[in-house]
Amino acid sequence: MTAGNGIAPDGAVARSSRIVCKFGGSSLAGPEQLRKVRAIIEADERRRIIVPSAPGKRDTHDTKITDLLYLCHHAASVGADFSGSFSQIADRFTGIEQDLGIAPVIAGHLEQFQAALARGVTADYAASRGEHFCGLLLAAWLGAEFVDPAEFVIIGPNGLVDSQTWALLGDRLGDESVRYVIPGFYGRDTEGHVRTFSRGGSDVSGAVAARAANAMLYENWTDVSGLLMADPRIVDKPRPMEEVTYSEIRELSYMGASVLHDEAMAPVREVGIPVNIRNTNAPSHPGTRIVARLSPEVEASTQIAGVAGKTSFAMITIGKNLMNREVGFVYRLLGVFEHNGIPFEHCPSSIDSVSVIVESNWLEGRSEQVLEEIRRTLEPDEIDFVPSIALIAIVGEGMARTPGIAAKVFTALAAAGVNVRLINQGASELNIIVGVAPDDYPAAVRAIYGAFVA
Repeated sequence: MTAGNGIAPDGAVARSSRIVCKFGGSSLAGPEQLRKVRAIIEADERRRIIVPSAPGKRDTHDTKITDLLYLCHHAASVGADFSGSFSQIADRFTGIEQDLGIAPVIAGHLEQFQAALARGVTADYAASRGEHFCGLLLAAWLGAEFVDPAEFVIIGPNGLVDSQTWALLGDRLGDESVRYVIPGFYGRDTEGHVRTFSRGGSDVSGAVAARAANAMLYENWTDVSGLLMADPRIVDKPRPMEEVTYSEIRELSYMGASVLHDEAMAPVREVGIPVNIRNTNAPSHPGTRIVARLSPEVEASTQIAGVAGKTSFAMITIGKNLMNREVGFVYRLLGVFEHNGIPFEHCPSSIDSVSVIVESNWLEGRSEQVLEEIRRTLEPDEIDFVPSIALIAIVGEGMARTPGIAAKVFTALAAAGVNVRLINQGASELNIIVGVAPDDYPAAVRAIYGAFVA
């Protein structure tokens, strides 16, 4: 492997044989979970770079370590007593250490952190200590080398990873014979201060480590056996996804599916490193692979990747005769939304009408103001405001090559008695979006899913 830039002399990407494993908070909640983690790591010699989150909840009555850290920071920042929250944090980490029989290492770090809190630290620094302390314990438990991301992961002013990180971290992780533990969730800013990621947390860190090390695979270990084709709260026992593309995941995630956020996949997507979502509590399950291109077998056996949606949209429809002949009509319409600081989600149109769909919260308390500005600016023949509409996305790379997808969708909705308020399909033909009344949303999702999954 060529550490740092990962480019071989012939210009090809030099892939490492290593696997990066990120473990979520539920996978590290207590000693028994850490025992499972070690068994998973030791089951495959290629699992050489481990990225831990902070310990999560042990049960529904528990409090996340990160939440306790924020409580400590807030109390300390106003001069209040933070000993109660701090004691819970200390007891949690020392309890894990003692139960696993790890040589005592954590007490001194906790003592230093308590003193730092009293002196004053940033919220980012305080929040990062959950991953930091967990990483120290995990490194000792695995006999691995601890790597502090504050030295090698640079987070720019925009909250994204600075390109300097690839060489810095790649060189630090360069020895393929060594097992490394690098905590997730944080790095440093360009001035050297500890900074946390704004979204995706440790998922981003795992992808960063995978890219920096040119890993063959990024395994994201959590408490579910991969991703599902639909929301299990709506569809009874939806089928798991065996394989899904980066593009499909982006569409499903945008429409509310509980999957990796796009920022958490960007580092590996840019260089084509596959992601495998696995279950710490069921390690034999293959989970879901996220790839650049589907394998021929999966592509041949699936018409859609999944169904996802949200009920949190509003729609404004403007009708005007000969609208298509007015140069700049849609430009002026969207200018109204820009003037009011409102981002739009979709803008389907017909010859004499155009709709603008936005997240409904943007119009709370402002709908009349926006509608009046549209009337003044465009003088429409009619204007219709739907304050609440649900959007459902049917997503699949193979849809463009498969006749009859749309027919299946609308036949299923008609059979379920669901009235369709909106139809939108992008030029890429990666998805079909339908709008329905929020009350019809569950029935619509079940009907669409049932049309494609027997």
